[in-house]
Amino acid sequence: MAQNIVTRFAPSPTGYLHIGGARTALFNWLLAKHGGGKMLLRIEDTDRARSTQEAVDALIDGLTWLELDWDGDPVSQFSRLDRHKEVVGKLLETGAAYPCYATAAELTQMREAQTAQGLPPRYDGRWRDRDPAEAPQGIDPAIRLKVPLDGNTVVTDQVQGTVTFPNKDLDDFVIMRSDGTPTYMLAVVVDDHDMGVTHVVRGDDHLTNSAKQTLLYQALGWDIPVMAHIPLIHGPDGAKLSKRHGALGADAYRAMGYLPAAMRNYLARLGWSHGDEEVMSTEDMIRWFGLEAVGKSPSRFDVKKLENLNGLYMRSTADTELLKHWKVYLAHAEGGQPVLDWLSANKAIALAALPGLKERAKTLVELTESASYLWRQRPLDLDDKASKLLDDEGRAILGAVHGVLESVPAWEADALEEAVKAHAAERDLKLGKVAQPLRAALTGRGTSPGIYDVLIALGREESLARIKDQAAA
Repeated sequence: MAQNIVTRFAPSPTGYLHIGGARTALFNWLLAKHGGGKMLLRIEDTDRARSTQEAVDALIDGLTWLELDWDGDPVSQFSRLDRHKEVVGKLLETGAAYPCYATAAELTQMREAQTAQGLPPRYDGRWRDRDPAEAPQGIDPAIRLKVPLDGNTVVTDQVQGTVTFPNKDLDDFVIMRSDGTPTYMLAVVVDDHDMGVTHVVRGDDHLTNSAKQTLLYQALGWDIPVMAHIPLIHGPDGAKLSKRHGALGADAYRAMGYLPAAMRNYLARLGWSHGDEEVMSTEDMIRWFGLEAVGKSPSRFDVKKLENLNGLYMRSTADTELLKHWKVYLAHAEGGQPVLDWLSANKAIALAALPGLKERAKTLVELTESASYLWRQRPLDLDDKASKLLDDEGRAILGAVHGVLESVPAWEADALEEAVKAHAAERDLKLGKVAQPLRAALTGRGTSPGIYDVLIALGREESLARIKDQAAA
């Protein structure tokens, strides 16, 4: 692949970075990285009524969380208005475009008449060849591209193959509105050309747009970038992806405790594959990625698969790296600040606890819940299961095991396990009969990470104090 590849991710700032947009950004990013090139970020904010700075910030936040970086500063499409007008002026000069004075009422009447005749509604070309002298006074025209009346426009797509559009179905579309603002169709072509974009990778809902944009490229005498229209994402039931399937923003997945690397891996496998590989490092994805392996059929989003993959990533991520992601999650989680403060002040304890915690958690939400024993204040509140374990018999067992653990010379997992097992054997008790009340006293919960992991994470002083609290209750 050529080394000068340039892709772009060009979202409209009308909301969060949704899951389909995140995958589009990822594919553009992987293609650029694979080709040793660049991915640019363009904010398509020409729709001023719907574009907000809050949405721009949300898009950038989502990309940043997913660790999808871009080259250079984000480009505002609206800021390029003068350039768009300049190009429209050139199209008017060459006769490739013309002013249209049809009013909104006339256009509505035109569409209604065509629909009544069973025809597809489209502009009828009434101003295409009119004498400019006939232009009505006091009306600002829209500008339309003069589309060939016959023949076909062919789009050669890297995913969809060769797609042919009869020109008669592509009416003379508007490239500049009567208020002097460019349409999406015009602005995209000018911006992609000026930014040196070599590959346009986007959803296949833009495939028809590509035919109109091809006509614009031809009218301007510009090279057409490589096109790749990727299938949309569906839910597990095959229906169009909706919120009930998981069509949420990147921020929602961060709040649900997913790791960015797991999200990248999962999104990459939605519509692209490399053999039977399911788990791929980012380096692998960059090395293997190619448009030829993108399928034509919609992929299916399955939250359960994502969760299982995330659990695998949690277990395989180094503790120091996982702690970093845990803190990012907490910084954005509702009510997460106290825990974040605790982690910052007790890094050594958190790192000591993570090996046991991450084995039992599929998300950072579950990890936080499992880890909550670390920052609970004495005396611990007990859940129902823990309360039942700490009956008279349980507290008596605790009192005895407290003395055993107090005398262990080295507070290490092997030594602690050996001491507890020896004590259980000496009392002719099953190990669980000792471990269960011990777990309840240390964590306040009936279930927890491994008991020896808990003892090590809490340390000698805190562990013995918690056991003593419950033994004496």
